Amino acid sequence: MTVLLLLLSHLIADFWLQSDQMAKNKINHLKKHILHHILTTGIVLVIIWGYHYTFQHMFNYFILPFLFIIITHLLIDLLKIRLIDSMQKSVTDNMKKLGYFLLDQALHVIMIIIACILFFHMKTTEMTVSLLDLNGKDSLSLINTALFIIIIYILATSVCGHIVKYIIGSLPSELANFEGELTLKNQMNAVKENNRPMTENSFTEEYHYFTYSSPLRSRGRLIGYIERLLVITLTVIGAYPSIAFIIAAKSIARFKQLDDRNWAEYFLLGTLSSIFLGLVLGLVVQGIIM
Repeated sequence: MTVLLLLLSHLIADFWLQSDQMAKNKINHLKKHILHHILTTGIVLVIIWGYHYTFQHMFNYFILPFLFIIITHLLIDLLKIRLIDSMQKSVTDNMKKLGYFLLDQALHVIMIIIACILFFHMKTTEMTVSLLDLNGKDSLSLINTALFIIIIYILATSVCGHIVKYIIGSLPSELANFEGELTLKNQMNAVKENNRPMTENSFTEEYHYFTYSSPLRSRGRLIGYIERLLVITLTVIGAYPSIAFIIAAKSIARFKQLDDRNWAEYFLLGTLSSIFLGLVLGLVVQGIIM
């Protein structure tokens, strides 16, 4: 329970309480971001301190782990900001940012595990057993199950949303708002010549129109959230063929836009990335809960 609670507090502060504006310009919102972590980590450590240690030895089981987690989190964030600021603009910017994002999250998780080992005297085997609460059968306890489901939900929605965004890059506005192409043909007859009254000349003019809209970006984000949650659910119950219907439904909804090759490549890359992440999380849930 200790590890799951600390992981949950980190995810809530890093994703639910951090807006897109804060994530884009973290250095200007760093104090607010750290405040979120102070609140969530403090609340969780109070719960752990009271539940496991009945509010005894405050310095060892509350103050020390609290300071360790907050200070290491601040140092990791400053390192990430410095690395991103030192990047030179190139075509591989998004993949570098994805690497920094994954490294940032991995370091935070490692620091949480180190805190559990140093201050709560937990070992790797003990953390695994506490996660799986083995009492003769391979199943999670009720509390751990609830915490695990919430963590998977955050990973499937906010965390995977950031990963997909880094993979597909920033979509140009003309592609993001592209709806379809309309072609109009106008056939015109030329004036008959006096010396050739029986001859008719004609030509055709074609007009190409590109239609655009201003969709709400929140709709696309919500579609991605629901898509990954459905994939996780279908993977857990073993209904793998049903995942194909999700891809088909998205393709039908975007049928006209798929005529544009650039937009189709963005759509395919985003969809496949989202489906892949949903499958991975679904297999993790299937392996732990089932």
